[in-house]
Amino acid sequence: MTTSATTPFTYVRPSSVEEASRLLSRGGGSARLIAGGHSLIPLMKTRLVSPEVLIDLSAIDGLSGISSDANGLNIGAMTSYEAIKSSEAVQKGAQALAEAASQVADVQVRNWGTIGGAIAYSDPAGDLPAVVLALEATMSARSARASRTISADRFFKDFLTTALRGNEVLTEIHIPAQGDGTGSAYAKLANKASHYALVGVATVIQLDSSGTTTKARIGVTGAGPFAKRSRRAERILEGKELTEVVVRRAAERVGVEYQGMFNEDIHASAEYREAMAKVIGARAINMAVERAR
Repeated sequence: MTTSATTPFTYVRPSSVEEASRLLSRGGGSARLIAGGHSLIPLMKTRLVSPEVLIDLSAIDGLSGISSDANGLNIGAMTSYEAIKSSEAVQKGAQALAEAASQVADVQVRNWGTIGGAIAYSDPAGDLPAVVLALEATMSARSARASRTISADRFFKDFLTTALRGNEVLTEIHIPAQGDGTGSAYAKLANKASHYALVGVATVIQLDSSGTTTKARIGVTGAGPFAKRSRRAERILEGKELTEVVVRRAAERVGVEYQGMFNEDIHASAEYREAMAKVIGARAINMAVERAR
């Protein structure tokens, strides 16, 4: 038995995804998975969650690593931020992801924290949820008896809530290959102490040979209770040549989906986050456009 600063919990270290799934089922909602711990441990310290069983995934083989093929990138859920940041395949195939990973906290956190943990906990101030939304990633989840894939669009449900079922383990993130003329970028306004995103925006822009936008994807984090697509801004960009006026119009709509639900805390007011979503949105769009060209 191990104790935290709050309540007692049992620590277990399974050797397979199936065993981890069975432990989750047995826990009946009182068990939590831990990867790097940088999402879960702060939640435990603030008593937002108080698990009775802590299931450490670090002993399970096959959950880390990056591979690429003609279909895109496959990233194991236990792959560290540092490995993502340093990967040539990620830098080439999903620059926004490498960019976001490089902006997470400090080198110690980047070497220990994982992409799976960042996504599975749907931290409202996490960087990577916005990026996987913009990159149209799919998540692979497994239980003891079944496996399935979940699109990023359907994955993030609410504050600290995802589409993962109570007995499922996130095992892999697939990022589809980006077509020719595509650029991606991630920009954020960071909390000076924690480096969490007060507002973060990930953007993917695809241009045809005439300079017209054939695809625009924008993911926003930090602004509200969970990461969301900025679909209204996307619609302004698509089918148009991205002049300064068009980009400005789109940036004005970045974050509009959070209307009435912008985060407000000691670090920033709702009004400030709303204003910064437009500023950071314009920055991320322009960066992606430059790379697409």
